[in-house]
Amino acid sequence: MTGRKRHIITDTNGLLLTVEIHAANENDGKAAFRVIKSLGGHFERMKKIHADGGYRGELAEHVKNDLGWDMEITSRSDKSTGFKPLPKRWIVERTFSWLENFRRLAKDYEYKVSTSEAMVYLAFIALMINRIDSQ
Repeated sequence: MTGRKRHIITDTNGLLLTVEIHAANENDGKAAFRVIKSLGGHFERMKKIHADGGYRGELAEHVKNDLGWDMEITSRSDKSTGFKPLPKRWIVERTFSWLENFRRLAKDYEYKVSTSEAMVYLAFIALMINRIDSQ
């Protein structure tokens, strides 16, 4: 199978905390263990992680038991019609939108996953520098 998936964790402003990229044929819930693990020990003040329905199951238990954080799952309702932004989830969706503004990230040009992750970090460095410059 071709393609890759990006898992990101952001702060409440949508700024990147960590990223994990993997093959598209890997299950989201299982791959999320790696991205959560990369946060361990770096953010002591963090209390809660908001996630979408693809991350429910043993991941929430792992986050609570091993890292001491609460994990709140936000699921879409099948009954809703039209576009309805879900609480907190729109922050990550906006962050993915920011990434799409970088030509190198709009398509998967990289051969290695590590290079792809580095490009995401470089894009966020540029975004944060632009924010500092505009203030």
